[in-house]
Amino acid sequence: MALCAFAGVMMEFLLSGRFRFISSHIGIDATMRVHQLMARMLTLALILHPFLYTGGGINSPMVWDVTRQASLNFGLAGVLTGLVAWIALIVLVLMGMFREKHSGGYEAWRASHGFAALIVAVFGTVHVLRAGRYSEAPLLTWFWIAMLVIAITTLVWVYVLKPLWQIGHPYTVRSLRRIADRTWEVVIAPDRGEAIQFEAGQFVWLNIGNSPFSLFENPFSIASAPSQRGELAFVIKEVGDFTRSLGGIATGTRAYVDGPHGNMTIAGRGGAGIALYAGGVGIAPILSILRELRESGDPRPVMLLYGNRAADQIVYREELQEAARRMDLQVEHFLMEPPADWRGRTGVIDEAALAEAFRNRDAADWLHVICGPLPLIERIEKALLSDGVPSSRILSERFYYD
Repeated sequence: MALCAFAGVMMEFLLSGRFRFISSHIGIDATMRVHQLMARMLTLALILHPFLYTGGGINSPMVWDVTRQASLNFGLAGVLTGLVAWIALIVLVLMGMFREKHSGGYEAWRASHGFAALIVAVFGTVHVLRAGRYSEAPLLTWFWIAMLVIAITTLVWVYVLKPLWQIGHPYTVRSLRRIADRTWEVVIAPDRGEAIQFEAGQFVWLNIGNSPFSLFENPFSIASAPSQRGELAFVIKEVGDFTRSLGGIATGTRAYVDGPHGNMTIAGRGGAGIALYAGGVGIAPILSILRELRESGDPRPVMLLYGNRAADQIVYREELQEAARRMDLQVEHFLMEPPADWRGRTGVIDEAALAEAFRNRDAADWLHVICGPLPLIERIEKALLSDGVPSSRILSERFYYD
């Protein structure tokens, strides 16, 4: 049980969300959810395994084991390395489960999370090789060494090789402006050449004003269209340590990006029409999709249901109105706290709102893309599924689970 669980732990390094060949195919939300659930189940097995041994066969060979190949080695190296890895794994998982309550900020959490993972990998591998006899078989020995190399390589890739690549591909903040209450538009442009290639709906890890080797980066969805290769635009709300300092960023500040990531994209997906649902700053990837649909001249009807708390939180209202005149686009605004002169919809985007929007349409034939707070995503997904929309036609990405 311990050997199988530790092999799973070592494979967890590939599910960190920073590898496009994984997250771009199955989605960053699915990648991280599998990462979370696997970590907890595997940790439970590894926590229990020291207590499941019985006293009689630990230090003495079994009657049939004349070579002691099935016996355990309780030497100092085997025991201490196992104990260190065991404690580090518990700490690692607890840090992941209570990340939102970490007092040191995201950067400190990420550094400690990476360091604890390295301790688990190195000390756990030594423990596996020294404490038991199964791993003395040459094939298994090389298996564990290969697993350790993979784990360390993932850390080197994320913390060393990617920053080195970013040094050669810097960006500069071209413009910064407030576009709504506590909401900013940030536009960056590459110092040379074109911006990264991406698909509408994807996101990047954005680092502004720091060394690429620093841990001060945050995930933000790209709001510009992929066809605008000269720049990348973002819609960012003041909610965290970095975002609260947005107003102090000067144009010309150095920036770096890691990406693109995510698979909330409509490229290659069919549908009689495209329904877009956004809540608050979740409008960013929806804007990218909408802008690309406009630039590409996609003839399909498009519907945008856009929810906010107050009217001063709506972004790009004029652009959305202009898009509605140029394309087959219907825009519906929802406010939870509408002003007295509000003429749009009130409340939240719920099952009743969807029934009204699709009164003369078959929602099951449309492609649905959702981005926003978790309650909004879950509410819309539930309403669409109950209305017979196949799950394959519902796209969303969530970054919070517990």
